[in-house]
Amino acid sequence: MSASTGDGEPCIPLDNAKEEVSGPTCTGDNSKHESAICSGSSEIKSRAVVKYCAAPPPTSYALLQEKTDLKLPPANWLRENPQLGTAGTTILGSSSKSKPFSSFGMAYEFIDCIGDDVDVVSDSENIKKLLKIPYSKSHLSMAVHRVGRTLLLDELDIQELFMRSSQTGDWTWLKEFYQRLIDQKWQRKKKSKEHWYQKAILSKFLYYSINGNGAAEPQSDGLNEGEEESGAEEFSSSWPTAFTSTTSNAEESEAPKQESVTVDSSFALGQVTSIPKEQNLPTIFNEGENGQGLRNDFVRNIMWTFEDIHMLVGSNMPIFGGGRYPAVSLRLRDNNKPINILTGIDYWLDNLMCNVPELVMCFHVNGIVQKYEMIKTEDIPHLENSTFSTRVVKDIAQNVLSFLKSNCTKEGHTYWLFKASGSDIVKLYDLTTLCEEAEEEKYQNPFTLPVAVLLYKVASNLMLKARQNRKHYGTIRTLLLNCVKLLDQDRHPQIIASAHYMLSELFQLDEPLEEDGGESLRAGGSEDSYSDEDREEEEEEEDLTEDSDDNGSYSNCSSPQDDSKAVAVIRSVGELSVPEKYRSTHQIRPSCAFPVSQDKEERCRLVLSYVLKGLKAVDGSIKKESDLPAADPNTPIPLKYEDRSATGACATEKGISLLLERAAGPLQGDQKHTTRSGMIPGSWQHHMKLKLFFKASKAYYVLSDAATNLLKYGRALRYIKLSLQCYDAYCSVSGTLHPHVLVFHSQCLSLCGDIQLMLAQNGNNRAAYLEEYSYQTKEDQEILHSLHRESSCQAFSMATDLAMDPEYQLFVSSKCYEAAYELLVSEPLKDLTSDQLSQVLKRLGNIRNEMGVYYMNQAAAMQAEKEVKKSVSAAEQEMWKKSFGFFEKGMKDFEAIGDSTNTALLLCNTGRLMRICAQAHCNLSGDEVRGEFSPEEALYYNKAIDYYLQAMKALASREKHSAVWDSVNWELSTTYFTLATLLQDYAPVSRKAQEQIEREVTEAMMKSLKYCDLQTDSARQPLYQYRAATIHHRLASMYHSCFRNQVGDEHLRKQHRSLAELHYSKAVSLFLSLKDAPCELLRTLLERVAFAEFTMAGQNSSTAKLKSLTGAIEIMTETRHAFQLIHKELQEEQTELNEPDAAESAESSDVANGPMAGLNLQEVMKLIGVFEPSFSFLLLQVIKLMTTAKRKPSNKDEELLKTYKNVYSKLLRAEKNAPLVSRVELYVELLQQLTQRTGSDDTGTRKP
Repeated sequence: MSASTGDGEPCIPLDNAKEEVSGPTCTGDNSKHESAICSGSSEIKSRAVVKYCAAPPPTSYALLQEKTDLKLPPANWLRENPQLGTAGTTILGSSSKSKPFSSFGMAYEFIDCIGDDVDVVSDSENIKKLLKIPYSKSHLSMAVHRVGRTLLLDELDIQELFMRSSQTGDWTWLKEFYQRLIDQKWQRKKKSKEHWYQKAILSKFLYYSINGNGAAEPQSDGLNEGEEESGAEEFSSSWPTAFTSTTSNAEESEAPKQESVTVDSSFALGQVTSIPKEQNLPTIFNEGENGQGLRNDFVRNIMWTFEDIHMLVGSNMPIFGGGRYPAVSLRLRDNNKPINILTGIDYWLDNLMCNVPELVMCFHVNGIVQKYEMIKTEDIPHLENSTFSTRVVKDIAQNVLSFLKSNCTKEGHTYWLFKASGSDIVKLYDLTTLCEEAEEEKYQNPFTLPVAVLLYKVASNLMLKARQNRKHYGTIRTLLLNCVKLLDQDRHPQIIASAHYMLSELFQLDEPLEEDGGESLRAGGSEDSYSDEDREEEEEEEDLTEDSDDNGSYSNCSSPQDDSKAVAVIRSVGELSVPEKYRSTHQIRPSCAFPVSQDKEERCRLVLSYVLKGLKAVDGSIKKESDLPAADPNTPIPLKYEDRSATGACATEKGISLLLERAAGPLQGDQKHTTRSGMIPGSWQHHMKLKLFFKASKAYYVLSDAATNLLKYGRALRYIKLSLQCYDAYCSVSGTLHPHVLVFHSQCLSLCGDIQLMLAQNGNNRAAYLEEYSYQTKEDQEILHSLHRESSCQAFSMATDLAMDPEYQLFVSSKCYEAAYELLVSEPLKDLTSDQLSQVLKRLGNIRNEMGVYYMNQAAAMQAEKEVKKSVSAAEQEMWKKSFGFFEKGMKDFEAIGDSTNTALLLCNTGRLMRICAQAHCNLSGDEVRGEFSPEEALYYNKAIDYYLQAMKALASREKHSAVWDSVNWELSTTYFTLATLLQDYAPVSRKAQEQIEREVTEAMMKSLKYCDLQTDSARQPLYQYRAATIHHRLASMYHSCFRNQVGDEHLRKQHRSLAELHYSKAVSLFLSLKDAPCELLRTLLERVAFAEFTMAGQNSSTAKLKSLTGAIEIMTETRHAFQLIHKELQEEQTELNEPDAAESAESSDVANGPMAGLNLQEVMKLIGVFEPSFSFLLLQVIKLMTTAKRKPSNKDEELLKTYKNVYSKLLRAEKNAPLVSRVELYVELLQQLTQRTGSDDTGTRKP
């Protein structure tokens, strides 16, 4: 539809409108616009989101009057105008100029989109060229790079690049390859005069159209065509353009002409090799630099979704608007030339990408404006002579993307997509492989550094997300490894060092492994490839089985010799129009599994390998030669150990002071002088070394912790030494120590203290620990040499040396804990580390307990070694003081954190120390006869009791910690029992009255009995029962003795008699419940019989005597249970002796039966010696009394008398020299007869 020159606006066709489409308003970043363009009966899905727009809001275009001569330049021609873009934005600009790095500029700016969200990043012109491949005979030359799922496409104008190679030599290898395989007689082809004429009038048309008053004034002194061409050439090398139809214009002719433009000397190719300025790592490049000087020169960047393909495109197309039509694109057409299919696709794709709903076409004849026509975007595919199927374009897009993704599989490689003019064959070359085969160095491929920087930037961006989602770790690792492969360490040490640091950061050593953490790398293919192994195997099978027409698209086996380097070939561009002809296995990003080993040591070793590579890169970049002598990395640095048993405490204190000084006194203020290696503070080397040293220190710490858990204490000490050496180097380089560094250092010191403590407690394996400690890997040696460039690494040598003296090891351990504590209570950390402070205080309390126990045992050993115990030596007293001092400090540590359980344990140990002191004060005469119980002993035993009672008070109840409660309870009972026993056995009669002694003994015994826990079912219950029985036995014996010796006070005698009877009864009952104390039971019963006999001696009545004798015999019959136990044990011993492995069985039996196991034969013989006369005497006396009785005996009495006589007779006839087993068996038999007749089982004692 035409518009007359007098019309203010062109007429708008309103019929057949398929969908209302809103135009964009490019007013700022991230403005979003969506559209759905319909074609025929099927819909093509297209959505455009403007990510960035540098142009002002669209303004109305000037409608040129009919007969306007476009050959005359307007007054504003070639002047900067924001409507057409940035400075010098004209149609004569650089869209036609090769920009091989334009996609990188966009990728750097929108780094979040790269790798996962976007399939393609490219100039819109390159996208249009790809989608027109089946329709166009023009040549195609593009560079393709892969970053994750994203492909970066850039025009590779061989004409311009080969011109440049003659000046710089950058692309010589590509030129030689091109001449060898494609065009042996390459020469520059100049553009035609017609080409420059078309560009000039389009430029003038756009400048006419942006005049606000609608009447452009021509410039008075016009340029002739030659001047126009020279002007075009003048500006073509430096001025980019917003929009051009040059490609489509050129493609309209059957013999299109390749373009050749002069290259500006400030072009990006000359800048990519520059080293970025020093920044804080790992973020090397700030946004202002846009990475290596590569800029995003597009007026707008658009996220375009075409069907299921997501593309980030750059466009410079001017957009006009205003009034009823907020967005239109302007086009200039020669009225004598019809619109062909290439131009139609060109216009349609431009409007789709920029979301412009309508197109305004200005027709001219020989530069004279004729008319305007407005066309809706969805109508463009149906224009006369330009009809095309949008579904076919969609299929082309999907096939091209699938082909590229299936074959461009390696990150870091530069691929060349090439189609010669007039050819139907499209070839994809791997230029990186060609470079390597040509033995060319990496830097001679100008894409190397931009690709490496992009890989680094994408990895850095993913690292920010990786903390929330570990699934990115595999991708980050692949990106960084490929980045490092591309770079030369001598030229780009900063990126290499930072990449290796980030690789080490992927291993979060302080986090627990997830359940799926052990995935293998196989799931993600090789390190630098995203190809699917299954697909590759299928293709190999297809190569063998299918027809060459089908597999020719992916295989080069049937290619001519000159195509042997091609990665893949499209045999005919017509294939691209076939739906799903090429299927990509990469629609979903392949899973790059992060290879995490379950073995902690293996993970740490990986971290250290990356740290070492990073350190090498940093060290290699420091130009200043060190004053240190050159170190041979193959020579181990000795990890010395010393036997400090002869070292005095003063020397030790002096050495350890360095540890406290370094730990508790961090440096303050920034360094102003160069470091030992020549680094300048604040430089990237300085920042990177800090990070690498700290990471190495953490890795060695984790290794040390793992070795400690495996009980490999020598290895653990070696690793913690390396960790602290890394920290020492960190302190030497760092000006200020941040709180998190100090917290980690306190953890290192705590672990070092743990290891030294374990070494002190496991002295038997010192040889093995020394061997582990002395071993060094080559990697450790190289890291140490790097550390020594900055520090002597001796600040912590005292803490990490392997000593042979356990006392020194305990001392070092305590000093490590003290240093850790001093750090945590220092000003920077006092409000941050309450949990860790509690742990360190607990360790401090523990080590002080260990040292207290050590000195306490030393004192006990001195006491045991003394031949004659005359007086306490000064050395013993010194040990007591040290032990008591450490126990006191330990209690304060545990009280500070409210740990009542450990406080009770230390009080219990202090009580034990008091008992050792008491034992040291016992009086022995020259012949080692024990003297009376001394006041000093009483003093220390009472102190011990006080500490045990404090421990009980600290625990409050058994529920808090049953094991500790039971232990304290037992010790308290034992102390009371020992005190009472000593008072009873070695009574201080020279100082105290007998009654007072008896009172104190009774009081101590009853308190001991109070703490005998007979109710709780525990391992100590038999011990408690035995002790309770023993206490009752001793009390009964004491009251028995008092009863015998008491004269005069009959009331007191009766009291002693009843108490003796009570305690004898309780003792017998408890001994009967025990299965392994027959001798004690027998002795108690015999004493009870003797007590009965003594009672009988004072009686005058025959009836009373007979009653007492009968009672004594009943008590005697209870010994049957004791003799049965003795008989059983004797039989078991006899059986074991008859067995072949008797010794082993006896030994195992002793172990199984506990502390009271085994029968004391001497004790048994001694007791039998008492039993037989007593038994005989009782039987004889009872027989006499019953025989001489005045009253007539009853039948029962006669039977009983007969039994007594029978038993007495057998007892007298028994052989005195018979075996012990036989004698005991006889006693059991005789007692059994008496039991049946006297009915003693009914007396209340337990029947055996």
